[in-house]
Amino acid sequence: MNIILVLKALSNENRLKILEWLKEPAKYFTSSYCDVSTDGVCVGLIEQKSGLSQSTVSQYLLQLNQAGLILMERRGQWTYCKLNKPFINEFLVQLQKIL
Repeated sequence: MNIILVLKALSNENRLKILEWLKEPAKYFTSSYCDVSTDGVCVGLIEQKSGLSQSTVSQYLLQLNQAGLILMERRGQWTYCKLNKPFINEFLVQLQKIL
């Protein structure tokens, strides 16, 4: 685990907001083609909610994924995102050891 990489990913207000949305996806997203709580949230829904450009959202999601904070799964033409809860829990344990 690269703690610095995780902290860098967390250092942006919009990326933090995306993580907040993914923590409780059913509260923030609705979809007629998947269950956002179990399947994850389609990138397009995150783009719509954020009001940011597609390229910006894609970059933010890539950073969150590379840091290990989210999981991304491609299904057909869609990519779905969800929190990587085991990783986040381990990150918090490691951070607490340092601080």
